[in-house]
Amino acid sequence: MTGLVGVIWSMAPTCCCSYGAAQLQRPSATTKTARHVLLLLNFRATARRVPQQPPFPQRIPHDEVDDAGQDTRLLAWLRGGVLTLASFVHDFGYSKAHATRVNSLAVGLQQAGAFVACIAIWPITDRLGRRKSLMISAAVFCVGAIIETINTHSMAAFYVGRVIAGIGLGSATVVVPMYSSEMTPKDLRGQIGSFFQWFYTFGIFVSYWVDYAVAKRNHGTSQWQIPIGLQILPAALLGLGMLTLKESVRWLTRKGRHDEAWESLKWIRADDSQATIDEMEEIRVGVDMERRATEGLRWKELFERENFQRMFTASCVFTAQQATGATAFAYFGPQYFKLLVGAGDKDLLLTAIFGAIKVVACGFFVLILAERVGRRNVLIWGAAFMAACQITTAAVVKTKPVPASGITSSGIATVALIYMFVIAYNLSWGPLPWPYVSEIFPTRIREPGIAVGVASQWLFNFVFSLTTPYMIANLGWGTFLLWGIFDAVIAVTTFFFLKETKGLSLEEIAHNNFAVAKDFEAEHLESPHDSK
Repeated sequence: MTGLVGVIWSMAPTCCCSYGAAQLQRPSATTKTARHVLLLLNFRATARRVPQQPPFPQRIPHDEVDDAGQDTRLLAWLRGGVLTLASFVHDFGYSKAHATRVNSLAVGLQQAGAFVACIAIWPITDRLGRRKSLMISAAVFCVGAIIETINTHSMAAFYVGRVIAGIGLGSATVVVPMYSSEMTPKDLRGQIGSFFQWFYTFGIFVSYWVDYAVAKRNHGTSQWQIPIGLQILPAALLGLGMLTLKESVRWLTRKGRHDEAWESLKWIRADDSQATIDEMEEIRVGVDMERRATEGLRWKELFERENFQRMFTASCVFTAQQATGATAFAYFGPQYFKLLVGAGDKDLLLTAIFGAIKVVACGFFVLILAERVGRRNVLIWGAAFMAACQITTAAVVKTKPVPASGITSSGIATVALIYMFVIAYNLSWGPLPWPYVSEIFPTRIREPGIAVGVASQWLFNFVFSLTTPYMIANLGWGTFLLWGIFDAVIAVTTFFFLKETKGLSLEEIAHNNFAVAKDFEAEHLESPHDSK
């Protein structure tokens, strides 16, 4: 449903910008600013600077909106909502004694498929390009989702559908940030990349209410088929939506298709001024530098010191994102809140509020803070604050056990702490890893680099989703303590090892080893002119 919302939102500004483009040959500063705003809001601006050509709709993260939608539905609708519906349990015939295992496998197998896809997709996207790779990913996902939706009365068949859907989903989560980072201006890259997480949180929020609606107003097989089947829609929109976008500028440049690359850059920037010409030259210089360094990419290159350092960083960043505990809360929110407020239906309401807070916090970061604060400091302080919230929650739950009935002041306090935790997450480790990891690789190893990073995300997503139900059942308050310790370790390691990338172009990051870009810029600005 978030994919539908994104498409609907894009229609009005598309029409407005198309009309404006027809009136202007050289857009004013205000017009160009408006285009960037529309771009930032996942709208597809259609203004063109060449009047003899018809305006084309454009938007960088169209794929992000729809991919985030399929991601959240597949995970959040199955995270304890659909799987616990009486109709689902009846149709697939498993007992309450096996509910924990079904919960773990139904979520975990999808992550396992995604993990495999993250490794397998990079040679495909290198050969076919970003657009075709995303179309294939969407098609594979739809096949898996269809198998899940059919009432086979077989958990084995359902699990197969989960794995297939995971393959499509995992490959898309590699290509989406790759495409986004390669097409986005450096001053908007952090915000555009962070939209991935924002629509993820919005999808989770919507999913809670979809589960609630079908649980209250529907019965029989369609009760679980509706929420599972709906995920096919945003996946289809992703595949079809890619038909309206152009191929990645940097991928085209690396393949020697320079005319197409220039047309793609003009289209996505809605601009053919000297600034765009300079950007095209910078991209060509960066790609040429990488091509001249070594001609044929071999696996052993990934283990060279600088390349391995970047890949290890990407892997650690995404592993840390999962180790914060926030994803586990998204999947198993009601179970966690039962530890804080006890039995009853209060956990469903608290989970819905939890989802709303995620949307607001992440949206505030994406729209207001993303390009106003550095990546590194936000990640450090975000992890430190989350550690404080989780450890304090563990201490309160340990010393003030939840009563059999009624909500206590300590229960209210722990719920508030978890809400503050999720705010901190969605202002830091929720949205930032996606743009950060997509930024740190040179074009030459961007596909395998991002693939390894996102594979780590899915691997530990799988590990924590498989183990969280058992952690809640066996550790109780110790689950919060464990997440708190993880968050503290993340804050310390981020302080010592992560480098800042804010405000740097991909070429500056790739060829200046994360350092401050001033020296590189002075050198680089001379080199293109000298070569002419």
